[in-house]
Amino acid sequence: MQIVDGIHLVDEASANMAQSNVYLLVNGKELVVVDTGTPGNAKKTIEYIRKISHEPADVIAIIITHYHMDHTGSVKELKEMLPNAKVAVHEADADFVSGKKQPPKPKTLLLKAVSSFVKIEPVTVDIVLNESNNIAQLKVVHTPGHTPGSIALLDEKRKAIFVGDTLRFDGEKITGAPSQYTLDPNQAKESIEKIAKLTFDVMLPGHGKPIKEHASEAVKKFSDAIR
Repeated sequence: MQIVDGIHLVDEASANMAQSNVYLLVNGKELVVVDTGTPGNAKKTIEYIRKISHEPADVIAIIITHYHMDHTGSVKELKEMLPNAKVAVHEADADFVSGKKQPPKPKTLLLKAVSSFVKIEPVTVDIVLNESNNIAQLKVVHTPGHTPGSIALLDEKRKAIFVGDTLRFDGEKITGAPSQYTLDPNQAKESIEKIAKLTFDVMLPGHGKPIKEHASEAVKKFSDAIR
C-alpha cells in the first residue's frame, strides 16, 4: 500500500511485530528498496514493483537499516533480481552483511538457536554509508545501539523518516527496540533522542505501523518520557 506519495509498504500484512517492513521509495523513474525482510521475501517485492507500473531495472539501490536477519534475509536474492541495484549499508554493519565478519552473538537462547539454523547468504556491499551521507534523496542518520551500524533515513522533501528498529509503533504507542535484541540499550536511547530532534511528519518503522501525521511530536514525547 502507498503510505504517502512516493512511499510504499510492500506488503500490508507485514505491518506487524513478527515481520519486518519492506519499503519502496519512488523518485520519478527510479526506485529504492529500504530493507528486504526475511528469507523468501524477494519475489513479493518484485511483484509489488510491477504492480506499481515499474520494472526491476528501475531499482537503483537497496538500503539496509541494520544487519539483522529479518531485514537482510532477502538481500542477496533480491539483488540478483535487480540488475541495477547497489546495496548500501552503514560502515559499522557492512562487514556483517558482506560476510567479512561474524556478527555479535545473540543475547537470548531462542535467537542463538534461530541463528544456528537460519544462515543468511552474504552479499557484496556496494556503498558504505556514514553519518549525513545522502543517497537517493535520503539523508543518513547514524542511530547505533540496536546494532553498531543502525541508521535512520530522512526524506526531507516528503518530511518522512525510515527508522529501522530504533523505534516501532503498534498502532497505539511508540516503543524502542526490545532490549533482548539490542546490543547497547543506553546507546539506543541516545539514538532515539537524536531522532527526536529532527523534524518530520511521517515515521516509517522497521516493525509495526507507520505514523502518518505529527510523528516528530510523538517521538519527542516518547523520548522525553524515557529519559
